[in-house]
Amino acid sequence: MVTPPDAPDLLAQKVAQLPESPGVYLWKDAEGTVLYVGKAKRLRQRVRSYLGVDASYASKTRLMMSQARDLDTIVVATEQESLILEANLIKEHRPRYNILLRDDKSYPYIKVTVQEPFPRVWVTRRVNDDGARYFGPYTDVGGMRRGLNVVKRMFTVRSCSWDLPTESPERACLDWHIGRCKAPCVGLQSAADYGAMIDEVVLVLDGKTGDVVRHTKQKMTEAAEALDFERAAELRDALKYLDTMEEPVTISTADGGDRDVIGYARDGDDACVAVLRIRDGKLLARDHRLLANVEEEEDADVLDAFLARTWPTAEERASELLVPFDFPDRELLQASVAGLKILVPQRGTKREMLELADRNARHLLEEFKLASDEADERASDPVYELQRELGLQTVPRAITCFDISHAQGTDTVASAVWFENGRPRRGEYRKFKVKTVEGIDDFASMREVVGRYVARRVEEGKPLPDLILIDGGKGQLGAAHDALVAAGLGSLPLISLAKREELVFVLGRSEGVHLSRRSRALRMLQQARDEAHRFALTFQRQQRTKRTVTSALLSIPGIGPTKRRALLSHFGSIDAVRAATPDDIGKLPGFSTASATKLLEALAASAPTRAEAAPAVADVAAPVEPPVHATVLPPSLP
Repeated sequence: MVTPPDAPDLLAQKVAQLPESPGVYLWKDAEGTVLYVGKAKRLRQRVRSYLGVDASYASKTRLMMSQARDLDTIVVATEQESLILEANLIKEHRPRYNILLRDDKSYPYIKVTVQEPFPRVWVTRRVNDDGARYFGPYTDVGGMRRGLNVVKRMFTVRSCSWDLPTESPERACLDWHIGRCKAPCVGLQSAADYGAMIDEVVLVLDGKTGDVVRHTKQKMTEAAEALDFERAAELRDALKYLDTMEEPVTISTADGGDRDVIGYARDGDDACVAVLRIRDGKLLARDHRLLANVEEEEDADVLDAFLARTWPTAEERASELLVPFDFPDRELLQASVAGLKILVPQRGTKREMLELADRNARHLLEEFKLASDEADERASDPVYELQRELGLQTVPRAITCFDISHAQGTDTVASAVWFENGRPRRGEYRKFKVKTVEGIDDFASMREVVGRYVARRVEEGKPLPDLILIDGGKGQLGAAHDALVAAGLGSLPLISLAKREELVFVLGRSEGVHLSRRSRALRMLQQARDEAHRFALTFQRQQRTKRTVTSALLSIPGIGPTKRRALLSHFGSIDAVRAATPDDIGKLPGFSTASATKLLEALAASAPTRAEAAPAVADVAAPVEPPVHATVLPPSLP
C-alpha cells in the first residue's frame, strides 16, 4: 500500500506504531472534529488499511481520508467491548461518516426484578435505577437468548405480570400445568422457596455457575432415579449451556452512575495518566496527560501532583473518582472538591475498570516512547506486570538472566541470555568459561561472570539491561551485587529467582516476593531462567566432551591440535572415534587409511578398564542434575 499524497507522514508513522489489540479508532480533521469512529479486533491492521485507499474503495471512504489529519485510539480488553464503546462514541460525537450506525438502538440486558417479592426475568434495552439487577449489555443477542433459555429450562421463574402478592389470578396458568412454573400466584410456592431459586438465577447470569452446576447435577440424578427421563434430559441439556454462556462485559455499568477512572503507567523519567470518562454507566471518552521528570519520584507522588494540579479546576468531572492506589493528598483533595468521593477498588467491576484504564495508560505511554524513538517495539503486558509487582521505576524491557553450570566442580561455565519485551533475543546470548574459580563456588563464579559481562558491554558501548535476573537465592544475588558495585553499577535493578519456592528476591528486601502461580510475570521469569539453564548446560557438556576427547588424544604420537579438532568436530566423543572404521577417519583432512589404523590401535591399547571407566560415567552423568549451590551467605549481602 502507498500512503496517499495528502496524508501527513506523521499520521502514517502513528498508524505504524499502533498495537495489535482490540480497540476503537477516531479519524479527525485539521480542526480536531471527529470524522469517523470505528472498531477493530487488531487496531494496527485495521487502521493501516485506510492509508492505501484508492479507486476501489467507496467514495465516502476516499472523501473521509482526504480530510483526515489526525487519529486517536482507545484500547479495550475484548472485541465485544470495542463494539459497545464504538456505539457510545458515535452517539457522543455523531461523526459525519458513521451514517449506517446513527440509529439509537442500545444493547440488550437481562433484567431480574429482585426488588419484588416474587421477581421476574426478562430482556430490556433500558437500564433504570429501580433496584433491579441488570446483566449485560450483550453484544451477541443470540448468546443472550441462549442464556435466558438456560434459565427457563433450569428454573421455574414466573412469566406473568401479576403484582404478587397484591394481585393474583383465580387459578394457575398453563405454565404450572406443563411444569414451567410452581404457581406462587395461587400460593403453591412460598416466597422463601421462590427467593432461593432467584438467588441461583442471579449466580448463573453473573457467571458464577459452580454451585449451580452441582445442584443441577444432583437434580438430574434424582430425576433419572425417579424415572423422569424427560426432566433429566432437560437438565442435561441445560448443563451444556452453563459453560458457554456469555459473561457480561464491564465497559458499561448497570447502575447508570457517573465516574472518572484513572489509569497509570510509568517508564523511567516519563509517566502517563489516562482518564476514562464514564457517564450514565457508559464509557464516552478518554483523556490523558504525559508527565516528565519523574524518575526520582514515587508513584503516589506523581499521581498526587497530577490530581492536585488538575482536578480542583477541571470543568468536566464526576462525583466518583477511581484511582489505582492511594496518594498523600487524597483527603485534602476530597475536602477541596465538593461532593467528590475517591475510591481505591481492590476487586469487582470497579477494579476491572481500573485495569482497563491502566491498559490505556500503557498504550499511550508506549505510543509516546515509539514516537520519540526511545523504544523499538511495545513492551508486553507481563513486562508491565513485573514492573508493578516488584516496584521497579523503569519498565524492564530488556532482562538479562545468568546461570552457572559445572560437573562436580569441573568445567565450570556460565550463560547470559537476553530477553527483550518478554521474548528471547538470541543474538545477545553470551557464554563464559569461569577462569578464576576452582572447585564448587557458585558465589565466586557468579561474581566473576556478572563483572565480566557488564564491563564488556560498557567497554563496547552496548546498552545495559533494565533488569538483571540471577538463577539462585540470596547468596547468588549478593555475589552479583558485589560485581555491579565494583563496576560502578550498583544502582542497576537486580533480582534472583529461587527454584524451590519460586520466590523472587529483590535487592534491599529481606523477604522474598511471592508471585501468583498464574502470574504472567512469573512465567516470563521462569522462561528466562530455564533458557539460561539450558544454554549453560549445553555449553558445559560441550566443554566436558572436548576435554575428554582431547585428553585421550594428547598421548598419541602424530595427533596434533589440528587433527584433534577435526576428530572432535566430526565424531564428538572419544567413544565415537573408537567405534569408527579406518575408512571413516581416513576421509578427514590430514588423515589416511593407514594413519587412521594406527590411531585406532593406539586408542585400543590405551583404553581404560571397566573399573577405571566408572568415575568417567559418573562424571558424564553429573551435569544432568541441577548445579550444586552453596548455602553460606556472603558477608556483603544487603
